[in-house]
Amino acid sequence: MSGSPTPQTRLDPRYSDSAATTTAWADAERMLAEAELFWISTVRADGRPHVTPLPAVWSDGALHFCTGPEERKARNLEQNPQVVLTTGTSTWNKGYDLVVEGEAVRVSDDGRLRELATAWETKYGGFWHFEVRNGFFHHGPGHAVVFSVAPRTVFGFGKGEPFSQTRWRFG
Repeated sequence: MSGSPTPQTRLDPRYSDSAATTTAWADAERMLAEAELFWISTVRADGRPHVTPLPAVWSDGALHFCTGPEERKARNLEQNPQVVLTTGTSTWNKGYDLVVEGEAVRVSDDGRLRELATAWETKYGGFWHFEVRNGFFHHGPGHAVVFSVAPRTVFGFGKGEPFSQTRWRFG
């Protein structure tokens, strides 16, 4: 599961109860690996935001997602590779939310894509079975590009007593 460098970790006292402590990066990494659904935020060429849900796989210190090359998020990434991926719970008083900021980088090496295809199927089951050819995932009649997002900054929000905000900075 691990593979990312050790980040600088800081509890933000402005948004944390006095009894709160930082969340260990290993725990955040585990939550990223186990999360089934993420919300990706990209920016259109005219500056308007675009947000949509998608599955993602945590591997070698980065989140990975795929999308059809003609989908809005793929077109947005051609102009601006900066993204935010968010996961957590839809409750305000319990659970933990994670916000990952970074740059989406295309993965096109067939060997690496085969590793990721296996990770997708292992995590999500046979519906998410991908064949790999020529730098793309293939599923049914369509194909998808795959992106990797190594975190630059991650925010963790502990909800419920004690409320907390942990920030992890990489690099």
